[in-house]
Amino acid sequence: MVKIGQIELPDFPLLLAPMEDVSDPPFRAVCKANGADLMYTEFISSEGLIRDAAKSRQKLDIFDYEQPIGIQIFGSDIDSMRESAVISAQVGPDLIDINYGCPVKNVACKGAGAALLRDIPKMVAMTSAIVKAVEPFGLPVTVKTRLGWDESTKNVEEVAERLQDIGIKALTVHGRTRVQMYKGEADWTLIRKIKENARIQIPIFGNGDIDTPEKAVAYKEQFGVDGIMIGRASIGYPWIFREIKHYVQTGELLAPPTIQERIDMCKMHFDKGLEWKGPRLGIFEMRRHYANYFRGLPNVKGYRTRLVQTEDPQEIYAILDEIANSMEYAEA
Repeated sequence: MVKIGQIELPDFPLLLAPMEDVSDPPFRAVCKANGADLMYTEFISSEGLIRDAAKSRQKLDIFDYEQPIGIQIFGSDIDSMRESAVISAQVGPDLIDINYGCPVKNVACKGAGAALLRDIPKMVAMTSAIVKAVEPFGLPVTVKTRLGWDESTKNVEEVAERLQDIGIKALTVHGRTRVQMYKGEADWTLIRKIKENARIQIPIFGNGDIDTPEKAVAYKEQFGVDGIMIGRASIGYPWIFREIKHYVQTGELLAPPTIQERIDMCKMHFDKGLEWKGPRLGIFEMRRHYANYFRGLPNVKGYRTRLVQTEDPQEIYAILDEIANSMEYAEA
């Protein structure tokens, strides 16, 4: 069993990464249905929360069936981050997560996300303020970060020790620097060094490049992490969670999802989007997911074109059923 504060997770838990414009409640629902053990909201701007911006506030929407779930916040101002942590805590999540890893320009160049890797004293002060702010709510604070800003400043080992010392309850490390963005291969060697550090007592989760059950188990054995966080590999393929769990437990690979399973999961995702966002936004925002759900299937281009052009929910369901019927014989 892995514990984050009072949260109990199974051995070698699988975490769904917070991804902007991806890991909203509909997406989290399909990942939870396929075995994600701990999930996070999209990262939320601290300034947006304290200004009561509608988009930021909507990202605070969490549901009982998602538990355990964490709210992830980012920002560059300590007071704003402290205040946004309290706002987030009042919603009733299981934990508060701090983003010290986002590499994108409009975040890092404003002093937030991975930029804090260039100012460890400020990172420590910010984290300490948040830990103290949410202590009355009984919520653990966790952190997601990267190896460092660039190749010459890989300081995550120091970060792990200092943040543990001020009270964080778990750390997730993406095996790239900020300068790397998402390019090249993730390097987990420093993540292993953190796990091997006798001072480190909190769970350490690895993130980066896990896209198959075989790789998940290989990295588990090679780097000794307490669990892994999965991001891009889950987009359009939430079955990655159940496939990894099955392989960890049995050493055997599950068969890939059938065409009908793909259709059913796509419908579930769409249903949740309609419930949460309403018809207009639910239909519009689902359009980005169709290509991922049907990636690799033959002769689906025409169906995808129709799916992204219609504004009628019933027509969308009918097209999805057409896909299932047309693929049935090809699958057999």
